[in-house]
Amino acid sequence: MPELPKKSVTIVLFSGEMDKALAAFVIATAAASMGMQTSIFFTFWGLNAIKKQGGLIKGQNWMQKMLNLMNYGHAKKLALSNLNMLGMGPAMLKTMMAKKRIPNLHEFIKTATALGVKFYPCEMSMTLMGLTKKDFIEECEDVIGAVSYLSLAKDSNVNLFI
Repeated sequence: MPELPKKSVTIVLFSGEMDKALAAFVIATAAASMGMQTSIFFTFWGLNAIKKQGGLIKGQNWMQKMLNLMNYGHAKKLALSNLNMLGMGPAMLKTMMAKKRIPNLHEFIKTATALGVKFYPCEMSMTLMGLTKKDFIEECEDVIGAVSYLSLAKDSNVNLFI
């Protein structure tokens, strides 16, 4: 009997907000745990979820440096989309998650990697912001553009935009 093609999920993470990044990783890890090939394409502010910690000023010109200074983020430093309350909201959410033994974003990244989820930073967004592959966590796969993402998405069973 011929083997059935493996089902797949692609997720575009456009948002750099913690609650939306968590939603993307919850879905990604659930899909991967079900045996689905899963990939996340990080674009624009979504790149913050996979940036390395440290180094505020990145970029080749003053505008890129200013953008990255104002948009400084990494998995442990993302705001909430609602009720951020000058940073109190994320702190409260992290505390509640820990009490309920819900993984934080950093733990979801590790779990997703262990389950085979592929992370793809967006080439155009990186170029615009003056970022390079070395600015991102080691778990990232190749840097790809929209055409490569669409090549994955066109044959995928589930495509999500967060």
